[in-house]
Amino acid sequence: MKFVQPIRDPKKLEAMKKYLYFKNIRDFIMFFVGINTGFRISDILPLMVRDVKGTHITITEKKTRKVKSVLIRKSLRKALDAYIKDKADFEYLFPSRKRKRGKAHPISPNMAYKIIRGAAKELDLEEIGTHSMRKTFGYRLYLETKDIALLMDHFNHSEEKVTLRYVGLLQDTLDDALEDFEL
Repeated sequence: MKFVQPIRDPKKLEAMKKYLYFKNIRDFIMFFVGINTGFRISDILPLMVRDVKGTHITITEKKTRKVKSVLIRKSLRKALDAYIKDKADFEYLFPSRKRKRGKAHPISPNMAYKIIRGAAKELDLEEIGTHSMRKTFGYRLYLETKDIALLMDHFNHSEEKVTLRYVGLLQDTLDDALEDFEL
């Protein structure tokens, strides 16, 4: 399993959003939900229209069975409202075109990975996967708030070091320290 990175550069993040928006609105919304909630892809894909109609997106994490709730901020609310305006409450947000036994279902985590990797490849981004959405959320939230305790709670981490490594900040700190260091 490869270790993926957050998308650190705001310009590259905007390029990723723009690319996905024009390629496929469903894929853009998936990415946008991911970078705005910090949820794992396994918790994003089963979302239904009714799950995003309120002020928060609330899930029970598959991995930990813990309940998490994230506020839907203005830009995400606007994008979601446009996307779901003609959809029924019981529809999946990220439906697969294929049906299983005649029933609708969400895209698979593997398909989500292919979507994100394909977009990253088009934009020459390396070490990007579906988990990059979660890490990007954490990276940007930490830079904005410097609240490591909040991030640790959201990610269910018990140590600051784990969270800082997870969102790529330990590597950034090391890189910055070594940039002008010569022996």
